[in-house]
Amino acid sequence: MAWMLGTIASFATMAVAGRTVSEELDTFEIMTYRSFVGIAIVVAVGLATQKLGQISTRNLHLHFARNLFHFAGQNLWFFAIATAPLAQVVSIEFTSPLWVILLAALFLGERFTAVKMVTALMGFLGVLVVSRPDLANLDPGLTAAAAAAIGFALTAVFTKLLTRQATVLCILFYITTMQAVFGLICGFLDGEMAWPSTAALPFVVLIGFAGLSAHFCLTRALSLAPASIVMPMDFLRLPLLAFVGMVFYGESLDLWVVLGAGLILTGNFINLRANAK
Repeated sequence: MAWMLGTIASFATMAVAGRTVSEELDTFEIMTYRSFVGIAIVVAVGLATQKLGQISTRNLHLHFARNLFHFAGQNLWFFAIATAPLAQVVSIEFTSPLWVILLAALFLGERFTAVKMVTALMGFLGVLVVSRPDLANLDPGLTAAAAAAIGFALTAVFTKLLTRQATVLCILFYITTMQAVFGLICGFLDGEMAWPSTAALPFVVLIGFAGLSAHFCLTRALSLAPASIVMPMDFLRLPLLAFVGMVFYGESLDLWVVLGAGLILTGNFINLRANAK
C-alpha cells in the first residue's frame, strides 16, 4: 500500500504537468521527452549503484508487449486529460483495475474470490456514479480514457509477469528506451518534432521524473503482492485528482463525485482488510 501511495502521488503530479504542456506539445512529443528524461535517470542510478549488469535481453518479447500496451494507453491518457475534466477521465480510467482482476485470474493464475468481485463491482458502480456517461453522445476524451484503461490493465499483467524474472532496474530501462523509440517514430509521423519552450521545459522534466517514479513504485508494489490486490488501490487517485481539478482548474466537485469516490474507497477497504486477515 505504501508503494501504491507513491504511485498515486506520481500520477497526480504527472497529470497536472501533462495538462500544462499539452497546449504546445502533442501526446507523442510529451511521451518522447518523458522517456529521454527517464533514460538519463535510469542510467545514472545504474552507474551510481553499479547495477547496470542487471539489464539483460531475456524476455524481450514480454518487455515489448508491456511497453507497446503502455505507450498506447499513456498517449490516450494524455489526450484525455487535455480535453476532458480530470475527475471524469480518472473515473473512466479506473475500469482498469476491474480488467486487471479478470485478466489476473486468466493469465497469472490468481484466485477470483468473492471479495475481489465485491471490490470490482463497488469500484465500477463508483465510476458510473462519478462519470454518469451519456452513451448517445460519447465524449472523445472519455472514450480515449476508456481505451487507456484497457491498455493500463494489460500493462499491469505484463509487469507482474516480468517481476517474476527481471529486476526493477531492468524493467525501467526497457520502459524508457522502448517508449523513446515508439515516441520518436510516432512523433515524426507529421514530419516534425516540436521542442518544448523555456516555460514548458521544467514541466517536461517533471513529467519524466514523475513518470519514472510512478513505474518504480508500481513495479515494487506488484513484486510484493498479487496484481488483483495492488491495482484496486489505484482507485484512491480519483478523489485526489478530483480535488486537484477543483483547486487548479475550477472544475466542479459535486455530490456525485463524492458519492462515487465513497463507493470506490469502501470497496478498496473491504479488499485490503480481507487480504490482511
